[in-house]
Amino acid sequence: MKEIGGYFELDRLTSDKGEYYKDLVSLNTARNALVYLVKAKRINKIYIPYLLCDSVSLVCDKEGIAYEYYHTDENFQPIFNRELKDNEYLYVVNLYGQLSNERILELKRQYKRIIADNIHAFFQKPVDGIDTIYSCRKFFGVPDGAYLATDCMLDEDLPIDNSGSRVSHIYGRVKDGATAHYAEFKANDASFKQLSLMRMSELTHKMLSEIDYEAVRAIREENYSFLHQQLVNKNRLNLRLPEGPYAYPFYCENGMAAKKRLAQKKIYVATLWPNVLELDGTIEKDYAENILPLPCDQRYGRDSMDFIIKEIL
Repeated sequence: MKEIGGYFELDRLTSDKGEYYKDLVSLNTARNALVYLVKAKRINKIYIPYLLCDSVSLVCDKEGIAYEYYHTDENFQPIFNRELKDNEYLYVVNLYGQLSNERILELKRQYKRIIADNIHAFFQKPVDGIDTIYSCRKFFGVPDGAYLATDCMLDEDLPIDNSGSRVSHIYGRVKDGATAHYAEFKANDASFKQLSLMRMSELTHKMLSEIDYEAVRAIREENYSFLHQQLVNKNRLNLRLPEGPYAYPFYCENGMAAKKRLAQKKIYVATLWPNVLELDGTIEKDYAENILPLPCDQRYGRDSMDFIIKEIL
């Protein structure tokens, strides 16, 4: 059986048009993009959603920044009724690309100081005047890399990262499959917690400059639309079609058991927020357990989508 999902191998859709975000600040990791903002804007407190991995809270702990959590509703919208003080920011996560730029702009007008996390929305261009963070490895076969849209430049001479030791799992998956190099992928993932703030490596720049972004975007949108067409009547989530979507979020009762069943068929579906599973009685725990982020990316076509749908049903 063909493996579906999991970490990315080397992208095969190539182009000579260069990087998608040529004019943004390019850094080594998304969490360090937040470090950059904290330093440049002298942020002293951030409000973050419960439905989020621990990367942001770890940055806050490391940088000595206060933080508090807030809830989101069933449509991934922030539930936040406080007025921000000076040097306080609302961290808005665009989960599964379900927040349009119009909605992000509304939040900016309402709260004044927000940070948009577009980790799940690489192809959604930043809104003017809103600090926006992007991750590259969530969408492409690269070892690291992040972009930051901001009008506040950090007055530091940052070193350039070196990604040479982080590519073995990417190249290895092409030849041996995902399972053979999964331990390397996990080790690479864990190493990001220790990486200091640096510019994007030359290797990652090179890899990102050769991707055919319009082809990637089109494939993702076609796959997402097909999954939605076939599963919409069984999916309790009310979804919009994002630009070049990250994954198709399918709400499934007993989601954790379903993930194990799918893995037996070599369909790998991640649990995105394992830290949230401790929040008993919350919508965040429900979503962390039961939303299946079904792969719909550029590695797959209609046959793979048909196989996923068959197994889901």
